[in-house]
Amino acid sequence: MRIAPRIELDVVVERELTALARRGRVEARVQQRAKIVLLAAQGWQNKDIAAEVDLDRRQVALWRQRFLEGGVEALTHDAPRPGRTPSVTTAEFESNIVDKTLHDRPIAATHWSTRTLAAQLGVGPTTIRRVWQRNGLKPHRQSSFKLSRDPRFEDKLLDVVGLYLNPPERALVLSCDEKSQIQALNRTRPGLPMKKGRAGTVTHDYKRHGTTTLFAALNTLDGTVISMCQQQHRHAEWLQFLRLIQRRTPKHLQLHLIVDNYGT
Repeated sequence: MRIAPRIELDVVVERELTALARRGRVEARVQQRAKIVLLAAQGWQNKDIAAEVDLDRRQVALWRQRFLEGGVEALTHDAPRPGRTPSVTTAEFESNIVDKTLHDRPIAATHWSTRTLAAQLGVGPTTIRRVWQRNGLKPHRQSSFKLSRDPRFEDKLLDVVGLYLNPPERALVLSCDEKSQIQALNRTRPGLPMKKGRAGTVTHDYKRHGTTTLFAALNTLDGTVISMCQQQHRHAEWLQFLRLIQRRTPKHLQLHLIVDNYGT
């Protein structure tokens, strides 16, 4: 049976420990350690002290020994812990990670993840993540592109960009587009209004009212929008929208409309 070392306190140390145990601005863990030493000096056993301060007996024995070795000062500081061994990634190995990320693919997958590439190269996922961050690599992200086969694509591009950047004088430039197959939804019951202490409420379910098509024209100068919804998506509805634009815009301004390849 191991007997805990006896602790004897002089008047000055006991007064200092009592101040630490009762002072309001002292960290709770320091107060706890000071109380351990004070109880040990009164002859308490480790198991009784552990129950009193709500700690494990091994921790009580540890702080008793720390006090015997370093005094009151040892109670105010935690023991130094060994840091994590840093992983050293050489330039050659980092180049290998980048090359494999860019030019190789895992089996039955579209791109590498930190875990799959780490398992392949025998390193930790954190190492792979750091190399990707340093080199700006994000294999999980993809951007799409399309090459136009229109022989007049360059001319049309210059016309559109020119209208945006340098619109003609006494003219109105509108960017037009449409959004089809928009679901027309409505809640099954009217919601309750907002009031003090309660947010507005809506039912969790809704009714379907078919789909609608939104036609919109954005004024590139001031950001105003001319819009119209139609039940169908044909050239006739597009012509109706063009007539609406003509009615809503000033007659003395020339209209320039930027549109996509709408079938009209």
